[in-house]
Amino acid sequence: MFGTKGLIHVYTGNGKGKTTAAFGLAVRACGHGAKTAIVQFMKGSCVYGELEGVKHLPGLTLIHTGRDVCIFRGEENEEDYAEAARGIGLAEEFITSGDYDLVVLDEINVASDMGLVDSNKVVDILRRKSPRTEVVLTGRNAPQDYIEMADYVTEMKEIKHPFRKGLDGRAGTEY
Repeated sequence: MFGTKGLIHVYTGNGKGKTTAAFGLAVRACGHGAKTAIVQFMKGSCVYGELEGVKHLPGLTLIHTGRDVCIFRGEENEEDYAEAARGIGLAEEFITSGDYDLVVLDEINVASDMGLVDSNKVVDILRRKSPRTEVVLTGRNAPQDYIEMADYVTEMKEIKHPFRKGLDGRAGTEY
């Protein structure tokens, strides 16, 4: 689908658009008949518009993990670790099986940065990925190991955002 060698992408930075870019790539891949898997970390809530938007795409498997609340550093609990472990187990299967053309690990960078996922485990999985599988890792604070392994690295940089003016997130743009 993507060629003979699947590449690794990292979308990171403090700006908006990392998940949006990854989902756009998934839509594009599905449009070409690719078998695609998306594992969302720390996104147990079902209110994200992208979940409804992609559920009817042919060849797409979507898994979201995490509690139904936004968690911050220091607020992690056993369920967060269990959900992250469930997500990384599925991600490993999708990435190493050779059955998928594209695998997106949405917010894996944040889950790694918070210690919910061991970045060494992710690096090991990426080293064992199926040669033809393309992998995308999204989220702020991408570990340096991910950046070094990646073929594409894109940093989204916030220049201006309505949050800074006190505006709440809007359905369809922020979630």
